[in-house]
Amino acid sequence: MDDKLAAEEARRAAKHDSVKAQVAGEVQAEIVDQANRAPAPDEARKIDEVAGNLRTKAVDEVADAEREVDRSRGVARVSQVIDYLFYVLYVLLAIRLVLGALQARNSAGFMLLIVTVTDPFYQPFKGIVSSARTDDGFTLIWPLVVAIVAYILLHLGINGFLRMLSRRKTDI
Repeated sequence: MDDKLAAEEARRAAKHDSVKAQVAGEVQAEIVDQANRAPAPDEARKIDEVAGNLRTKAVDEVADAEREVDRSRGVARVSQVIDYLFYVLYVLLAIRLVLGALQARNSAGFMLLIVTVTDPFYQPFKGIVSSARTDDGFTLIWPLVVAIVAYILLHLGINGFLRMLSRRKTDI
């Protein structure tokens, strides 16, 4: 997803540079054209008015593109922070799942740390389904699996929303 955002940002930056180059070329051509001929006063006023309108529109479009690129960068940074936080949560829940499946001692310091840190994220899913036990005494804690899947779906939903925010709307 970061690659897509980076590619989109690169595309927008290239378009922005192309618009700036086009505006510069148009302004230079207009200056050369006006310098080479002396139009009638009415024609000169109309030319100046049209050129001013075009220049204003081009400058406004470039300014809008710059604001959009800045906003997209901010949204991309927020998305990266959210990704990092969710990845940390996934790892912690997976460690708790593995330790629970291996029947780690609940009194062990590391187990207490993992349980304490993950408990606020695990509590809404506790007791949602029963945990399966094998004959050897190993337990698969299904509520943790459900929690991990739910957080993955939440993570995808948040990233999708942020992608919608970063997309530029086109006026027709």
